[in-house]
Amino acid sequence: MDALKDRQTIGELAQKYEVHPNQINTWQREFKQKAGMVFSSKMEKSVDSVKEKDTLYKIIGQQKLEIDFLKKALS
Repeated sequence: MDALKDRQTIGELAQKYEVHPNQINTWQREFKQKAGMVFSSKMEKSVDSVKEKDTLYKIIGQQKLEIDFLKKALS
């Protein structure tokens, strides 16, 4: 995260975390390439989750109606 903030040079970060500067550059490049995938997959999961929840609520509502109907029929 420090490398993305650009508050310190790559050399300073390498010294601070005791890694080679090329490793920090590699991590930075990989993050920038894959960041979009991380956020898009979360959005897809969120949309799927909402759809699944709506479907389950519809099923619960239908079952409640059926249970109420059967209770009245047995009374």
